[in-house]
Formats: sequence, C-alpha cells, structure tokens
Amino acid sequence: MTTTPDLNWDDRTDHTNATRGLIDKLEPCVIRTAEGRVVWDNDRWDFLTTDTCPPTVDPSLWRQAGHNTAQGLFEVAPGFYQVRGLDVSNMTIVEGETGVVVIDPLVSKECAAAGLALYRRNRGARPVKAVVYTHSHGDHFGGALGVTTAAAVTAGEVAVVAPEGFMEHAVSENVFAGPAMRRRAVYMYGKSLPAGPQGTVGFGIAQALSTGTIGLVPPTATVTHTGQELTLDGIRFVFQLAPDSEAPSEMNFYFPDHKVLLVAEMVNHTLHNTLTPRGALVRDARAWAGYITECIQLFHDADILIGSHNWPTWGHSEVLEILTQQRDAYAYLHDQTVRLMNRGLTGTEIAEELTSFPGQVGSAWHTRGYYGSLSLNVKAVYQRYMGWFDGNPAHLWQHPPVEQARRYVAFMGGADTVVTKAADSYEQGDLRWVAEVLNHVLFAEPEHVAARELQTRTYEALGHAQENGVWRNFYLTGAQELRADADGPAGSEPHHQSLDMLAGLTTEQIFQSLAVRLDGPRAAAHRLLMRWEFPDKDEAWTVLVGNGVLTPMRGDAPGGEAPHLALRLDRATFDLVLARRTTFAEATDAGTVALEGDANVLATFFGLLEEPPLHFPIALP
Repeated sequence: MTTTPDLNWDDRTDHTNATRGLIDKLEPCVIRTAEGRVVWDNDRWDFLTTDTCPPTVDPSLWRQAGHNTAQGLFEVAPGFYQVRGLDVSNMTIVEGETGVVVIDPLVSKECAAAGLALYRRNRGARPVKAVVYTHSHGDHFGGALGVTTAAAVTAGEVAVVAPEGFMEHAVSENVFAGPAMRRRAVYMYGKSLPAGPQGTVGFGIAQALSTGTIGLVPPTATVTHTGQELTLDGIRFVFQLAPDSEAPSEMNFYFPDHKVLLVAEMVNHTLHNTLTPRGALVRDARAWAGYITECIQLFHDADILIGSHNWPTWGHSEVLEILTQQRDAYAYLHDQTVRLMNRGLTGTEIAEELTSFPGQVGSAWHTRGYYGSLSLNVKAVYQRYMGWFDGNPAHLWQHPPVEQARRYVAFMGGADTVVTKAADSYEQGDLRWVAEVLNHVLFAEPEHVAARELQTRTYEALGHAQENGVWRNFYLTGAQELRADADGPAGSEPHHQSLDMLAGLTTEQIFQSLAVRLDGPRAAAHRLLMRWEFPDKDEAWTVLVGNGVLTPMRGDAPGGEAPHLALRLDRATFDLVLARRTTFAEATDAGTVALEGDANVLATFFGLLEEPPLHFPIALP
C-alpha cells in the first residue's frame, strides 16, 4: 500500500494532460444551492498545488491528488469538451448540428448546471439535445436535471440514452441498499474529514462528491447490444456494452468521425475496485479485462481516450498502451487469484502473496492503487467465486463481533493487559496487529479510554502511510469516530429522500424500496391488503403484507379479494409523503388523498416500516 521506487518521478505526462486544453475556470470554484448551501468547494484543495509533500501523505497519492484538483472547462478535441473538477466525475459535452449532447451529468443538478453554464459562457447557449448515461452509478446520472427538464424529455425535445439494465441497477444500488452504502461512503470518501495534510486528500479517482440535489431522469432510448449505432444531433455513436464490469450496467462508445473513444470507468488513471469498500455487487475482473480487449479490437484506430474520471489520453500509441496495461492489470489480478485459490489459499492469504503487478504494469502510474487496491481486489475475486466462507469449519459458526471480542479479551488477560501489550507492539511498528487486538478491546469495552487513544493514534499512523486514498480515508475516519462521542451524530435522524430521485422511479420500484424497509418479524403478525390508485399515472396497484413480506401486484388482488383499504392519490402526492414534505393526514385534509375502508390500516402499514438511520457505528460496536 506504499510507494515503490519503480515509478518514474521525472515523467510529467500526467501533469501536462491534466491541464491540457483549459479554456476557463470557475472562480471561485464554489457551487451553492438556491438557498445558499455550499454543495461543492474545489478551492479547499489548493494546498495540494505545492510540490512539497508533507510527511503525513504518501508522495504518490499527493501527486495524484494534485492532478485531480484541476478544474474548469477543457477542450479535448474540436467539438469535444469536458467539465472537470466540479464534482467527483467528469461531464463531457459534444457539439452537434443544432445543440449539444451531455454525457454523464455529474452527481447533483447544481454542479451540472454550473458546468453547463461554464460551457455556455465560452461556447454559446447551445441547447441540450441529448443526455447519455455511461453507467448506473449515481455520479453519472444524478445531475441530469441540471442540464435538462423532465418536461423537455417527456415532450421528446431531449433524448436520454443509457445501457440495458440501467434503471434496475441504478435503483437497486442507490435506493434499495442506499442507506447502508451512504453510511460506509462516509468512510470511503472521507466525507466527514477536513481537507488537508492531516485529513483527506481525495481518493485517487477524484477529490470528493458534491452534496447537492440528486435526481433521476429515466432513459428514453436503450443500448441493447455491442455494435449498435445511434446518431444524436448529427453525432455518430458506436456502442460497446460492458455489463457486470465496473458497473452491472455500463457501456463504452466511439465517435468514429473524430477518433475519440469514451470508456466510462473501464479505464482510469488509477486501479479501480472489483468490490468497492462502500459496498456493491462483486464485479467480474475477468469480464472487465475481456471488455477492454474487445474495445481495443473494435476501436483500434482511436487517437484520443476520455473517461468519466481523471484526465484524457492523447495519441494513438498512448491510447493503446493505457488500454493494454489496464487490461493486463485486471486480467492478472483475476487469473493469479484463481491460480492461488485453486492451490488452497484463502482470499486473505492471496492478498499477502499478490502485493504488486509485474513488469510495465507495475511501473505504470495509472495502475497504482490510489482508488482500488490490489489487496482488496483479489479478496473480491475470491469472494465472487467462493463466497464469504473460506472453508475452515472454525469459521462456519463464529460468534458475532462483540461476543468474540469479549471472549478474546478475557482469554488474553483483560482489557488493560491487552492495551499494555498493544502499546509495545505500537512501539515496535506492528500497527496492523495493534489495530487488530485493540479492535477486540473496543468491541468488548467501547469506553476503554486507553484503548481508544491508542487505536486513534494507530489508525492515524496507518492512514498517513497509505498510497490508496480510500484506505487513508477509512483509517482517518475511524480515528475520527473514536475521538467523538461513542454514539456519534444523531443516529435516529430520518433520511429525507430526494423528490427528484423519487420522481424518476417507477411505482413498482417505490413499493420494492418499501419492501426492504418492512420489519418482517413484527409484520408477520399482520395481514394487510391495500389498493393504491394513481390517476396521474393511470395505474392501480395492490399491496399485500403477509407472512412478514410486502408484495406489490399490478391491478386487482388475485381472486378478487376486497382490500382492507383503498387509496386514491397522484404519484406526485405519494412522492411528497415519502420525501417527508407532507403527511397522509395533511394530504387527506387537503383533499389530495381519498381513503375508502379502514384508515387504521395505513397507520399500521407505515408503523411496520423501519426508517434507516443516517449514522451507525463502524469503528465501534
């Protein structure tokens, strides 16, 4: 996880490319909501522009972070522009015959709108004719309403293009598993850390995520197969589907008339994750490498490579080189993990064997583990094939963490004894072991002052030594949690869902998102049957709660069973209730909800839904 001497520190290519084509900047680079809340502040990274790396940051990570701070409007090729440094991702703008095509409109609509305004300030007020999502992660579609409107899309004035499976996976990751992922993302992206040499310096693929308004505009056109072509505002696209790679739904595409290749997140100026530490489906490293091979074969004459993060690559041979080396990185970590797995090693053991890439891949800047790490990636490959269980019977039915910790600490002579021994290990520099044993103490006795203090110093020392920005953020956020009160921020504070996001979901997806919030054991004592009518959508749904399961069914209940309660309301009103902008009682009083039957059913139903907390402890039990 630390810098190796094989890197060419005299190579300034990345610095040149990260700043090449700059047309204009956003000064100050601070973006706010209409109410004045700051959702993006790129200026807080100004400390990274110096060449002097402090001892609390790995020099290689410092170099990468400095390149990622470049912000503004950049010309990549005639008619091709990128907005970089205004969010975690890049927004690409391609000029067509009558307007522009916007690709990957950032995380939030405020940042996307600021990026489009920066483009228009320099290139004129060209209308947006199409929006393209490269894949199903929120930082590539969340800001769509900053560059277009739902009305314009509905009217057919703006096309929205996405790969097959986009809506399914966008919802499953951002809505169904969203609460848990958002909490772990605080650690992964260092969201609660101050920017600075002692805190977060970014995470390799970018510096931070904006905190503005996230929306979802469903696609109007779907890419279903590799080789499919579309012409958007006179611009020819040739698509390559790459499902189950960096995202479950992802695509690359080529502009054959310009020899520009856009590779989404298949290729970056850092090693990516085969399993992101915030949580996600395990990605297929073998397929990922195969898609890059196919990309090389399909678009072999490309002269410019652009992606959804970091900076472009110019030159035919340079494009081929980065594609080849990135391909070989994912192929190597997959194939060697499987080789050692078949020798009998577990994921943790394999991660200790495979610590670097060989040859040119190992000395390339763009395969360094700033974002993804070889250690976690090989564990993910193992998990994809073998699951969480390593085959050892001792691990088949272990105690949960707190009960394990209490027993370990008792066996080792009590918390005070463990802390004393851990302090000796700290002085000897065995920080990994200190973190391990003190974690047991803190899960057994969370208020043990000496353990918390030593573990805090241990996490800080480990964090400051990491080349990987994500690992740094995890360690330093863990230290931050230990320094705070044991309970941290208010854990019971409700999560207010984005109206723009809710409006983009189908009604079925809305009910599915409620199903994963149902408290099954409590709900098992009830049988509820409700009919929901949404006149504005011309839809009727039956929702059955039985056997601890919520089952949504389009239309009437099977067998014509009469519902206990029928509701009639617009979907827009339902969205307002779910977003906590109003209540059913208020909407009923206002006449926007009509109830027929037992109104107590509604209160019972929502009383069985669990509100996911914004905060839950990670470094503590």
